Amino acid sequence: MDDLMKALKKRPDLKGIVQTLQAQLEDENRLRQEFYNTIEEGDKAEFINGEVVMHSPVKLEHASCSTFIMNLLLNYCLKHDLGDVYVEKIMVQLSRNSYEPDIVFFGNEKAKNFNPGQMLFPAPDFVVEILSPSTEKNDRGIKFEDYALHAVAEYWIVDPANKSIEQYLLHHDKYQLEFKGKNGIITSKAVKGFTINAKAIFYKAENLKALKELMA
Repeated sequence: MDDLMKALKKRPDLKGIVQTLQAQLEDENRLRQEFYNTIEEGDKAEFINGEVVMHSPVKLEHASCSTFIMNLLLNYCLKHDLGDVYVEKIMVQLSRNSYEPDIVFFGNEKAKNFNPGQMLFPAPDFVVEILSPSTEKNDRGIKFEDYALHAVAEYWIVDPANKSIEQYLLHHDKYQLEFKGKNGIITSKAVKGFTINAKAIFYKAENLKALKELMA
């Protein structure tokens, strides 16, 4: 980013570039407002780089991972009063893009400001995205950059087909890989004390075992 800014400052047509970008951003904001006005509650849709991205129904393996993670994370956070956990239908509004992550966690500091009629939400403290062939490019690309840019402290990328998980933690505005694998202990930094075996995300028996340990 610094190199790009230095290069732009040396351009004689800098003013024209800025004006063009400003016009594009204004048009994008108009399109995003139209997106908010036209999407319906049952739609699975996101607004990414000026375009509406619609999502198809998920496969069973995707839904199972989502349920298993939600089962553990929600019950743990409820027990310890750590904040709010939501699945899929929460619209996260960042500076340019709007996403509906698979699972989000907001700590109490953010969650205390929410109201029952709210439909747009700030950057969460923790995000989980579950890969599918149609979403992997964005989950590993624009979302990876955007979540880091907006200080999402922790990001999990779950691959249900290969039964593996990647845990990324924010360090100086960039994500660093903390854990990657199919088996082993994952300890969250954004959700204090939340520790599970990676297998609990993919297997029912392991999920039940992890739940008992978390709730003990």
